[in-house]
Amino acid sequence: MKFTILTQLIKLVGVLSICFLLSKSSHGQEQFLEGPAKRITSFPFKLLSGGVILIKASVDQYSDSMNFILDTGSGGISLDSTTVKELNINTVPSDKTIKGIGGIRKVSFLYGATLHLPGLDVSSLNFHVNDYELLSYSYGIHIDGIIGYSFLSRYIVNINYDNRLITVYSNGDFNYPNGGHILYPAFTTLPIQTVQFRESKNFSQRFYFDTGAGLNFLLSEEYVTDSSVLRKRKKKPMLTQAEGLGGKLVMRLTTVKSIQFGPYKFRNVPTLLFQDNSNVTAYPFLGGLIGNDLLRRFNVTLNYNRHEIHIIPNTHFKDFFDYAYSGLSIYFIDQHIEVDDVAPDSPAEKAGLKKGDIIISVGNDFSNNIQTYKSIIQSTVSKIKFLIIRNGSPEVITMKTVRIL
Repeated sequence: MKFTILTQLIKLVGVLSICFLLSKSSHGQEQFLEGPAKRITSFPFKLLSGGVILIKASVDQYSDSMNFILDTGSGGISLDSTTVKELNINTVPSDKTIKGIGGIRKVSFLYGATLHLPGLDVSSLNFHVNDYELLSYSYGIHIDGIIGYSFLSRYIVNINYDNRLITVYSNGDFNYPNGGHILYPAFTTLPIQTVQFRESKNFSQRFYFDTGAGLNFLLSEEYVTDSSVLRKRKKKPMLTQAEGLGGKLVMRLTTVKSIQFGPYKFRNVPTLLFQDNSNVTAYPFLGGLIGNDLLRRFNVTLNYNRHEIHIIPNTHFKDFFDYAYSGLSIYFIDQHIEVDDVAPDSPAEKAGLKKGDIIISVGNDFSNNIQTYKSIIQSTVSKIKFLIIRNGSPEVITMKTVRIL
């Protein structure tokens, strides 16, 4: 973790060059053939808002069931600091740091642990410890950890969004499902995919392939400025809030006219613009990331050993994008849903919503389910009624969202 993304990318170029030369010089010589991949297990997953994947697992003897996010944007595997404290898990302090959207932090470790998935035990894992309180508030479910490269690099992993099922195979020769397309991303510990997109003109840039990001497309503000991506955009991007490693982040929300990777193209894609002070997006080598609200439109096979990702359109491929904008940020805290932030000059501010308001219902929904409430707010381009509690008294507030197109 002490190596920078820049160092990793430079080493990657060198490794690829050596591999190319070896492949040219070894033509006609003996080659060792890998055996066929074998299915190990399958288990269900839940889809959170933004397309984020939640799976059930446990660690060592500490718990029968924990909530983990499956994240190609994670270079390791991790546990939530609250979970570590509640379960009295012994960890070891370190001088190592992790970098993510929002900041850089020193972390402690649980070394040599075993991850227990349904039908599969993954041993000798080093879990770093991080604070996922904000993620838990945002999704309304306690997030106990994130599963990334440390697991994904050991297996072939198929994610089927049609039946909400993950299937794990051993490494080896693998027959991908008929149809679809094989991507050949560059790999550090994270897959990096070249994407073509269009705004004022055609652009081509590298982006992280990030299943842990609950968004469609993210561009760093530095890349936007230097490339003049939005130079001719008449409609001003709108302020919004997101959650990252270091806490809450202010971003800008807009769209780009089209995005294409492989043969697949999407039009008018919602896009976040991010002031990347920690340079987690490794600009100028990368422009940002592709998130899972876009990637969930494919059934995906991750084959880190072969540096391949197979994607095939699924039943969600033609799902509409959410263009409604409210400027409202809500969290699930102490068993109720409350307003955490209201963007200046946003529909939420104009409607009169305020930080600290407790939301009882959105529209006609009284479920107290933050995933449901977010879905209503993000997909409704019209008036929405809120029943709230403010200073102990109920109020009805009507908010009219606007379109970001």
